[in-house]
Amino acid sequence: MVQVYDKIFGFILVVSRVSAFFLVLPVFSWKSIPLRVKIPMMVLVSIFFTMLTPLPVAAQGVSLLKAGLMISNEALYGLAFGLMAVFLFTTVKLGGRIIERQMGLARAKIMDPLTGERSQPLASLLEIIFIVMFLSADGHHLLLMLISRSYDAFPIGSTPDIAGLTNGVVSAGAIMFKSALRLAAPMLAVFLMLMVVLAVLARMVPQMNILFISLPLRVGLGLLMATAFLPLISEFVSEFADWMGKLVPL
Repeated sequence: MVQVYDKIFGFILVVSRVSAFFLVLPVFSWKSIPLRVKIPMMVLVSIFFTMLTPLPVAAQGVSLLKAGLMISNEALYGLAFGLMAVFLFTTVKLGGRIIERQMGLARAKIMDPLTGERSQPLASLLEIIFIVMFLSADGHHLLLMLISRSYDAFPIGSTPDIAGLTNGVVSAGAIMFKSALRLAAPMLAVFLMLMVVLAVLARMVPQMNILFISLPLRVGLGLLMATAFLPLISEFVSEFADWMGKLVPL
């Protein structure tokens, strides 16, 4: 009976970390995935890690206050790891938004069927392409490995390393902006050259309506250059695993 209590308490601690990680993680947190799929998935993953993760203390020797603190600590770990993954996932979408502003599509909005929120078309398309590439490269195995490694570095019942977790989240945010600009840099350079050409035409042919001509040129050039953006997304899929290994304080 004591072992049963220990397993139940260990499962509660594990599911606290796993559920917090899944609730903020892209793909798994989408509204398009029903709860009847999310909940069994989190329960099955939690059962698996419960069987592999030893409980450092006996359940009967833990007070109610200590149990609440341990559950909060586990949720904090899962939330921090999930936020790091969210920031890296958002890199491609942010790069797409930068491109859309150069194309003059800043006000273009669609209803994202995955998240149920209003989004921009090109950014959503690039995000979907990135996620398809990520999952086809067994990226979901990487995320499960991240949870597994977290129990080696931060066992159940350990005190949260707030400084290390905060540094990982902040670094992930900084990498998100830097990588988004790096991904969009070739297109920004092309749009800059286009503006220079249009400025020269405006001086040579003052009667030409540059604003009217520039709109279809910017959209067409942006769609053409979007094809050059796809290999960069493929490279970022491989970089994602490296960044997670560097950011997570394991």
